[in-house]
Amino acid sequence: MNQKDYFMQMRQLFDRESSTYTYLLWDKYSREAVIIDPVLEQSKRDIKLIEELDLVLGYALETHIHADHITGGGLLRERFGCHVAVHQNCEVACADVWLKQDDKIRFGEHTLQVLHTPGHTNTDISYLAADRVFSGDALLIRGSGRTDFQSGDAGQAYDSITQKLFALPDEFPVYPAHDYNGITSTTIGEEKRCNPRLNNNQTRDGYIRIMNSMNLEKPKKIDLAVPGNQRCGMAGSEGMINQAGESST
Repeated sequence: MNQKDYFMQMRQLFDRESSTYTYLLWDKYSREAVIIDPVLEQSKRDIKLIEELDLVLGYALETHIHADHITGGGLLRERFGCHVAVHQNCEVACADVWLKQDDKIRFGEHTLQVLHTPGHTNTDISYLAADRVFSGDALLIRGSGRTDFQSGDAGQAYDSITQKLFALPDEFPVYPAHDYNGITSTTIGEEKRCNPRLNNNQTRDGYIRIMNSMNLEKPKKIDLAVPGNQRCGMAGSEGMINQAGESST
């Protein structure tokens, strides 16, 4: 059997309204799968794809408590019996698994290692695979997650990026939770060289000054999204669930 047959299978999916990337990952032979950052309004799409590919969904993984969309994790759990997993700082009673640094998520022959990468919020996780990293909002393409609300801390964000993510090889592919310019991925080396918040040997104090001066508007859905995600996208979100069920295929 060719070694490339063992490579992890992946689909990168997109929610246009929140510019969120969802990642469906699976083992080619066992069909065991996980999904990272599912979006409630896209649940019909995700369910259809999982069933068409004949996958066994084991986990719905969150990179953090989102402020811009409600998770589809709870709805996927109802459909497939998967586990909803969040970082232990989330204090989300509806979850099944509370993750911490260096925990392992296994599906078939593949493993995701949990990297706690706080700063955008104190709940942020990146998921490290053998050949790529899913960075959530911690590290974006030519940017990084804002740190001005919801337990954000710019100094902590700088430490997470420089000490954990930038410790990976330069050629390592990075798949973020969002992009607003139509770019699908980057690499560690690209972000070291080209990220305007982090390049040119940016200091920790300099990064903090940049993040504290951004003056961004409040996320439009934060008042709905945060409590919705604290319920895994279920109780109290019936209207959103109905909308998800009516979304186009």
